[in-house]
Amino acid sequence: MRVLVACEYSAVVRDAFRAKGHVAYSCDLLPTEGDQDGHYHGDVFDIIDGPWDLMVAHPPCTHLSVSGARWFKDKLVEQAEALEFVRRLLDAPIPRIALENPISIISSHIRKPDQIIQPWQFGHGETKATCLWLKGLPKLVPTNIVEGREARVHKMAPSPDRWKERSRTFKGIAEAMADQWGIEG
Repeated sequence: MRVLVACEYSAVVRDAFRAKGHVAYSCDLLPTEGDQDGHYHGDVFDIIDGPWDLMVAHPPCTHLSVSGARWFKDKLVEQAEALEFVRRLLDAPIPRIALENPISIISSHIRKPDQIIQPWQFGHGETKATCLWLKGLPKLVPTNIVEGREARVHKMAPSPDRWKERSRTFKGIAEAMADQWGIEG
């Protein structure tokens, strides 16, 4: 299967699909932290026409996430552009799409998510509500429910790379995506 992981610099999701034998590529405006082979450093819309069988998209949440609601009135243009970016991803000519974002205005401006998952459902003792908007895909089934639920991501100390660390996909979630969505069909 040919998999595009859009807006991913970390290679976590891409590598989970590769580990299952899929031809998976990541794409981001940032260089990848993983193997450079299989990463398109540029605009996802340059390569979105594929051919791809599946896309897992992680659009930037800076102007979408409700955690930044206090600044919404000051960034209406940025929000409109971010929502249009999400619409274009969801409308891509790819038969199966998963778009991931935190609790955000996507729910009120485009549509409600199909599923909300937590890292603690996939082997990580943390909380971080993650919404999934799905096209042609089933909901993810939890693989390893664990105790010790902590809001570590929410409590991260300010730093220049805080945004990058907060956006990183948990390995257990990436593996569940590859296991459950990486089936031909």
